[in-house]
Amino acid sequence: MSSHSAASRTDSTAAQAATASTRDWLIASAAVIIALIALYAVFIDNGALISATGSYLHEFAHDGRHLLGAPCH
Repeated sequence: MSSHSAASRTDSTAAQAATASTRDWLIASAAVIIALIALYAVFIDNGALISATGSYLHEFAHDGRHLLGAPCH
């Protein structure tokens, strides 16, 4: 009977580890997607996407391009 409870604890621990691993991969994937969108907006888009939101956000991204050494004009 004790081996049965030990096996269920091992299964529970393995399930928790799998859930944590999946959660970590989802968080990492979301961070990568957000970073790629930010890189697109700052480097490739050159202000077209951001200019529709207002001049403050456009100027912030423009200064970011200069800070990171990207050509923008």
